[in-house]
Amino acid sequence: MAGEPIEGQVLLLTAAKSSVQPARLPDLVDLVQERLTADRERYRREYERVYEGEAFEAFFVDRNHWEQLGDDLGFSDRERSAVRRAHEEQLLRVGRRADREDEFETALEIRDPLLIGRDDADRE
Repeated sequence: MAGEPIEGQVLLLTAAKSSVQPARLPDLVDLVQERLTADRERYRREYERVYEGEAFEAFFVDRNHWEQLGDDLGFSDRERSAVRRAHEEQLLRVGRRADREDEFETALEIRDPLLIGRDDADRE
């Protein structure tokens, strides 16, 4: 399986802001990662990749993308929102480190982020 794109501290912050139990959020993120990893090539073809790092690739997707993904995985609205928020917080954290926070925040006004974890085989 691919590496985890969401740092532990981001998961804790996201869980504190959401109505999802902190112990449940990592499991939800893992379920999403299994799905996204399987579809990695499709994301590379169909969506704008805005960041590529050691731990993950980040894409911008349409606003309704997370709704469909959550429905496909059987998530409640709260679960879907928490996972989407974790992806957003992680992207913003990387944006701060790379001096791209303003760029990412502007894009997040109209699109949602989606992060796919990378493992050694993905790093070319």
